[in-house]
Amino acid sequence: MKLSIIIVNYNVRYFLEQALLSVQKASTKLTTEVFVVDNNSVDDSVRLVDEKFPEVQLIANKDNPGFSKANNQAIRLAKGEYILLLNPDTLVEEDTFDKCVAFMDSHPKAGALGVKMIDGSGNFLPESKRGLPTPMTAFYKTFGFSKVFPKSPVFNRYHLGFLDKDKTHKVDVLAGAFMLLRKSVLEEIGLLDETFFMYGEDIDLSYRVTQAGYQNYYFADTTIIHYKGESTKKGSLNYVKVFYNAMIIFAKKHFQGEKATLFVGILQFAIYFRALLTLLNNFFKKIYLPLLDALLIFGGMYWLKDFWATSYFDDPNYYRPSFLYFNVPLYIMGWLGSVYFNGGYDTSGNIKKVVMGLIFGSILLAAIYGLLPLEYRTSRMLLLLGSVWAIISTFLLRTVFHFFKHKNLKVGQQPVRNLIIIGEKQEAERALELLDKANITQNFIGMVAPQSVNDKAYLSHLANLKEVVNIYRVNEIIFCSKDISAQSIMHWMTQLGNKMDYKIVPKETMSIIGSNSKNTPGELYTVDIRYKITDAVQKRSKRLVDIIVALLLWIFYPIAFLFIEKKFSFLKNIFRVLFGQKTWVGYAATTQTTDLPTLRNGILSPLAGFDNKQLDTATIHRLNFFYARDYDWAKDVELIWKGFKQLGN
Repeated sequence: MKLSIIIVNYNVRYFLEQALLSVQKASTKLTTEVFVVDNNSVDDSVRLVDEKFPEVQLIANKDNPGFSKANNQAIRLAKGEYILLLNPDTLVEEDTFDKCVAFMDSHPKAGALGVKMIDGSGNFLPESKRGLPTPMTAFYKTFGFSKVFPKSPVFNRYHLGFLDKDKTHKVDVLAGAFMLLRKSVLEEIGLLDETFFMYGEDIDLSYRVTQAGYQNYYFADTTIIHYKGESTKKGSLNYVKVFYNAMIIFAKKHFQGEKATLFVGILQFAIYFRALLTLLNNFFKKIYLPLLDALLIFGGMYWLKDFWATSYFDDPNYYRPSFLYFNVPLYIMGWLGSVYFNGGYDTSGNIKKVVMGLIFGSILLAAIYGLLPLEYRTSRMLLLLGSVWAIISTFLLRTVFHFFKHKNLKVGQQPVRNLIIIGEKQEAERALELLDKANITQNFIGMVAPQSVNDKAYLSHLANLKEVVNIYRVNEIIFCSKDISAQSIMHWMTQLGNKMDYKIVPKETMSIIGSNSKNTPGELYTVDIRYKITDAVQKRSKRLVDIIVALLLWIFYPIAFLFIEKKFSFLKNIFRVLFGQKTWVGYAATTQTTDLPTLRNGILSPLAGFDNKQLDTATIHRLNFFYARDYDWAKDVELIWKGFKQLGN
């Protein structure tokens, strides 16, 4: 056996399927075996491998033991002369394995090998080659010197930016996404250190290879796509904590004395420094648009106050200062809070949701205004004028942002992308059907043939792809991997650059896979069920219904108490819902809810109003399914009304 390929999978079924298909194509000239170690995925990954890839040796763990331990499970069973650790979110070229094995055969001192990796837009991933994270290397990376001086052998030693990415080099550290190891070396230095749950195990293994007298090579003569590069995870606090703690484990294991103390000190400081930057960055991303809205509305209200006081009351000091510093902030909170709950801040250009939120907020403020004592009713006209200004200012702000980003004034309109599909007619038509079933709207320009053919059904053939892209202003390309080699796909991705989106439709699959940026996770166009209850707006609506109903029941508790069956647990349920421990409506109890989106335990269920004893398990599951798929806040209100007497359950 020449090569054993090991893929550790966790809830990335679609990427795993594409990876295994590419592995099949790349394994035709070598004797290979493939292992998939699944770390307790809940997305049908295990069934996919069982049904579609029976030749794969599947290890299905009942828990998630971590990346290192999962790889070791397969390494102990592997019979190959070489062991390849391969991520499931990768795509290899047809001759990747042949070239890598040939290089290793001709370099007996090579202990491990990594390859050039690109993301889903064709951008080179710098983690393809790395230097040893010494204290100073870690310092320069942590504090951003490596970004300021990307080509410096001193400041960017972590990603070895001074080495040509298109040439093969000896390097210190390889990426675990594609790591080819000589099995005899593994037997000599030991398997992956299971102290590393995730991250850091590739650095540790690379270091032990060189310490044993072998060499690590960055091999530039083949390329793979790695959809989820390291940069996709850096926006999370969990990544910062796990990654830098892994570096601390590495430092304590391999460095001694003052060097270890310095390294650990830098890394511990880096955890807090990076965590602070991540928190600030995430906070700014969420708050900058509402903050700008608030400032614009406040500025407008400041001017409107003076304008109305002067023009109507002929007294510029008519309104007390408290109006500006008390009433106006409350108005702004009402307007922007309504916009938030309506989903107006989920995307910066969603004008319709912003306007609807402001209108609803104005109605709510007007209703509250009417209930206030006379001394607190400042001015109905200013509330009305403020509502108009809030709509105008938020629209103008989004128009400016949209113009600078898209160079047009079609605010709130999702631009329809010009799409071409590269493949034979049958596969191209199948890709179009998948797009249609997934409700993806694109301006389909036409098909491009993989080879030169005399057929008017095609725009042109692959050799003229650059001209087709320019003439038709193409924004998105879908490659049919059944008809086009992975090598050709990656060639064109790097040639055309990252100004467009690339997707791949693997043969005989029900998904189209891609990623627009290394800073975003891989994307899918699938025909899978889309549950409305997972939508951010619907989640907020559900929580808002929970809170409003709980508050109303608390206020009118003496009256509601008369109609509730289990009276003493009723009050407990009100507080459980208020504090987020429960929801008024959840799933009905059944053994078949694991494939549905997660919800808090419900006091009621979609069975409210039904005779539960007459329903079998399949029917209960179906009602849960329809509740999640078609969720609307009004459904919760209806079910609460129907099951009012059971609110003490």
